[in-house]
Amino acid sequence: MKVQGRVFKYGNDVDTDVIIPARYLNTTSETELAGHCMEDIDPDFIKKVKAGDIIVAGDNFGCGSSREHAPIAIKASGVSLVIANSFARIFYRNSINIGLPILECPEAVKEISAGDIVSCDLGEGIIKNETTGKTFTAEPFPPFIQEIMKDGGLLPHITKTQK
Repeated sequence: MKVQGRVFKYGNDVDTDVIIPARYLNTTSETELAGHCMEDIDPDFIKKVKAGDIIVAGDNFGCGSSREHAPIAIKASGVSLVIANSFARIFYRNSINIGLPILECPEAVKEISAGDIVSCDLGEGIIKNETTGKTFTAEPFPPFIQEIMKDGGLLPHITKTQK
């Protein structure tokens, strides 16, 4: 699977309360969650994000509570990939479960700037900053997790494989 988009860049320790503030957790509507994604750290995010865009961040992205609302809000906002130095473990697993592609690649995070256009071959783990021409390699997910992502998450994957 290949993705390409414009980068929104954030720092370290972006927690789930910043990704989707707790005051909006009274809904399960993906559209409504997306409408408030990142608003406490970047009030203009939802006005500017377009389908395919990419979030790049520092250490411990998605720390805080175990709510799956955070990766759902990101995915529903149109973001195709999150690249970070590292992810909080529960966010990492929740992202896989809901089919949000994520990659850990500190070298790419260091070299990518907000507004850059980045492409990625998720199957190979190849990240290319189309703006600067620099290429980076992340560890891709194993094939069985790539299948979960391709199917849109764990539940759609299980449904598909049960038929």
